[in-house]
Amino acid sequence: MQVTKAVITAAGRNQRSLPLQLLIDRDGTEKSVLSILVEEVLSAGVKDIAVVVAPGDEGPYGEVLGDHLGRVTFVPQEEPQGYGHAVYCARDFVGGDPFLHLVGDHLYVSRETRSCARQLVAVAQAEECAVSAVQATRETLLPYYGTVGGRRVSGRKDLYVVETVMEKPTPTAAELRLIVPGLRAGHYLCFFGMHVLTPTVMDILSERVAAAAAQPGDSKVTLSEALARLAAREKYLALQERALRYDVGVKYGLLTAQLALALNGRERDLVLANLVELLATQSLRRGDVVPQADGR
Repeated sequence: MQVTKAVITAAGRNQRSLPLQLLIDRDGTEKSVLSILVEEVLSAGVKDIAVVVAPGDEGPYGEVLGDHLGRVTFVPQEEPQGYGHAVYCARDFVGGDPFLHLVGDHLYVSRETRSCARQLVAVAQAEECAVSAVQATRETLLPYYGTVGGRRVSGRKDLYVVETVMEKPTPTAAELRLIVPGLRAGHYLCFFGMHVLTPTVMDILSERVAAAAAQPGDSKVTLSEALARLAAREKYLALQERALRYDVGVKYGLLTAQLALALNGRERDLVLANLVELLATQSLRRGDVVPQADGR
């Protein structure tokens, strides 16, 4: 199993400007959010990338990709029919191959020399199955994430066999169906925003898209539902990431992501010095006592 293709979903109508935002990456250079995500994907050995976009966004997105534009195929999602549908739009690009999938509104900071995407792809290729990155997340954040339940793989502390998947469960539902042995109380394995998926996922999404089309009203196709069905059909694992994810679409999300990149980059000392100076200035303006070097 070789993973050489990737799909980045960036078609959310209320978040379409996020991939265009500019940040200072860990190497000290200014890049768009989309460029940072593309470099994350390329670090895993992927050769070809599809970016699922809202119609008309191809031009602006292409302008912020720079030298990476030649590796990217833009796939329009003509109608906003849900996250799962956005992934399904890339079915012709994917063909019958496994693929790496990232969401377009998260950035990832690895605590190792290997990127998050590279770690995930390595596990998927070794295990020859779909693998979703997950992170232990406190229950107050469950309304924001898909969540998995399962059992730990023997001999591994960071790998789980997925048995159940729920989209944004309530704490009560999570306690009943998503408890994972070994996690501390009140924490659950929530999606990290990064997956390696098999062609079976596209087959399942095809079924769900057809079913949604046959139903009246606004019927969204979710990826979590497809992954729940995947767990019943074939081997499906979850890799617990030690890295950190940053949702750039929430309030102060871009600011938090920028700080995370800066504090894990080559100009960390400069950023820390500037932050200390800023905090000291703010404290003086409020009349707070600023500790001296000797602690007084």
